[in-house]
Amino acid sequence: MLSVRRCSRTGCTELAVATLTYVYADSTAVVGPLATQAEPHSYDLCTGHAHNLTAPRGWEVVRFEGEFAPPQHTGEDLTALADAVREAGRVDRPVEVVARPGGTGRRGHLRVLPTPDEDSADG
Repeated sequence: MLSVRRCSRTGCTELAVATLTYVYADSTAVVGPLATQAEPHSYDLCTGHAHNLTAPRGWEVVRFEGEFAPPQHTGEDLTALADAVREAGRVDRPVEVVARPGGTGRRGHLRVLPTPDEDSADG
């Protein structure tokens, strides 16, 4: 089952339709369409909070001009998720191993790095 994201504002139980991100270097608050996944430094907002957001004095609010709409999940989304889970769980899935001098190698997305002592001894 796909999760439903709710507004991040305290006490609000409405569905999230927009994402708020702060750009501290530019003193800007950006309110745009709902991000594809929740990020730790962004805030999901409902329609009401997205349209009524104010920023501190001296800050600028940049807001998406269109209508915020809740994400539409299709059968294709669920099928793609199921396919990805099946692929990750295959026992016959090939694992890439690249031999490197000094016995380091790569397996999947993890990489073994040589210690600084091994690195200077090779060079």
